[in-house]
Amino acid sequence: MNWALLSMLYSMTTTVIIGVLMIIALVVGYDEIPHIWTAVIVGAVVSAPVAYVLTKKVNQIGRNELS
Repeated sequence: MNWALLSMLYSMTTTVIIGVLMIIALVVGYDEIPHIWTAVIVGAVVSAPVAYVLTKKVNQIGRNELS
């Protein structure tokens, strides 16, 4: 596992997913602090497996190009 790549992808996916969830929450009308914190927590949890899958895919692409 490429931990540097995983941490970089996790920070990028976390930022994007939390941003999307916060925009959805604010547009729908959930503009109170507990709702915002829920969007942040859900975004952080959801982005972990997304970053893991992306890391595996990028490593697989890198190995195929080296062969």
